[in-house]
Amino acid sequence: MLRPFFEVAMLAPGRQLTFRRVVVGHTLFVAAAACVLVGSGVADGLTTLGYVLLSLAMVEGAAVIGWRLTQLPKSQALEFLLVSPVQPRRVFTAEALVGLGRFALAWLAALPVFLAMLLFGFIAPPDLLPLFVLPFVWGAATAAALTAWVYEPVLVRRLGELLGLLGVLVYLVVGVLAGEHLVQWLQVLPEGLARFVYDAVLFGHTMNPFGVVRYWFAPDAVEWIAVERLTWVTAVGLGLLTAAGVRAAFRLKGHFHDRHYTPQSAGRAAQTQQIGDRPLSWWAVRRVMEYSGRVNVYLAGGFALVYAVYLVAGDSWPAWMGQLVFQLFDQWGGPPTVATAISVLAAVPAVFQFGLWDSTTQNRCKRLELLLLSHLTGRDYWHASLAAAWKRGRAYLLVAGLLWAALAISGRVMWWEAVAAAAGAGALWVVGFAVGFRSFATGYQTSGLASLFTLGLPLLLFGLLKAGWTTAAGLVPAGLCHLPVSSGVNWGWAAGMLGWLALAAWLTRTGLTNCDADLRAWYDANQGKKAEG
Repeated sequence: MLRPFFEVAMLAPGRQLTFRRVVVGHTLFVAAAACVLVGSGVADGLTTLGYVLLSLAMVEGAAVIGWRLTQLPKSQALEFLLVSPVQPRRVFTAEALVGLGRFALAWLAALPVFLAMLLFGFIAPPDLLPLFVLPFVWGAATAAALTAWVYEPVLVRRLGELLGLLGVLVYLVVGVLAGEHLVQWLQVLPEGLARFVYDAVLFGHTMNPFGVVRYWFAPDAVEWIAVERLTWVTAVGLGLLTAAGVRAAFRLKGHFHDRHYTPQSAGRAAQTQQIGDRPLSWWAVRRVMEYSGRVNVYLAGGFALVYAVYLVAGDSWPAWMGQLVFQLFDQWGGPPTVATAISVLAAVPAVFQFGLWDSTTQNRCKRLELLLLSHLTGRDYWHASLAAAWKRGRAYLLVAGLLWAALAISGRVMWWEAVAAAAGAGALWVVGFAVGFRSFATGYQTSGLASLFTLGLPLLLFGLLKAGWTTAAGLVPAGLCHLPVSSGVNWGWAAGMLGWLALAAWLTRTGLTNCDADLRAWYDANQGKKAEG
């Protein structure tokens, strides 16, 4: 039964092209990260490389495995498989194994980079466990968990968001505000309860993938403890992968029915006033906000608010409140780096164009078959894409603005430098949106280009800053919001700002002018094509 699924996954031209792009992008990114973080002699380079690889694995796992699995129930063609002798659980298992295999091949493509690091003595053979094996396991586990989460009923997801908000509050209070003074804070509790809370916090701090990597490369690490922690956390990752996969397999049919056959409630509030004169924009916003990711915004916003208060307080920060977390972030670049990372997060929906893209060529053709019969113009598509991207990303820009305001109020930077950083973040978002919309209009999937924009270019910025090439760093989009509050405005920043805004203006004008014609040309070239996965 598995053979047809693997054949389609590896032979379908569309999926094969996507897979090749993932492999090339993954290999180049890992090689660049290794050169920047380890080859250049950066302090704690291996620890930071482990963090980067864990984050990369989780993003790639969600993209390679989770994306396909979450898009599968959106197609009504799945109904033919669901009513066939092939059970829904087997369909899910086959697709999951295909995604896991593709993810494994992409991850193995970077193996020569690790072998080179072994050859030149940067790492020892056991270091492959936290740098190679652990990220792969948790990347796959993340994909399975996200898929199971998407398959859950709406009520379960709403309750999960409340629990996520509670977890954010606990993290901010215990991990940030209390920090290294947690023992002092716990003295107000009964001894038994205080011991339980302390042990739970310590366990959560150490027994997670990032904690394992941190301890593995610590100078005072005990070998058997490091191995034991790695073994347990890897086992937990495999357990999460299995449990989430089983849950998603049993929920596939129910999720499909929820999407396509659940009747609309007659008591639902009227939407006419909200729709207004732009129904496509209203639909794009509703589509992109189906899984809004509010917990991520809560986490970023809560931490940025506390960090901003810490920056403004300065020496007045109470001695009984934690400072270690902020000092760690200061070592990694401080508020400029944090604000830049949050600004990149804001640009993700702009460049990926979540609002208007469809998962397959066939689905896009079906949608365009109706849209192109209407009187919609390029401005309507542009406005719909803009509304969806702005709705999804604006909260992150506000969060980054907190940090820039705190830097200016605390006197760490001049007010006009904070304004320049905010303007740079706006330019970063505008450029990402212009690139994404132009790709949407011409029919090219933005996944590879968007990954370069949101992962590759920030890594390039980090390398240029470590090398001391601050002028060249201004020519990188992410540098537009980083340089003004880190090393100051220079002519490279000014040139980068003008150049990228000029490119965005040209792409926007071209997109608006040619959008309708390009969409029709793409539809004529692709409608009626056989399925390419």
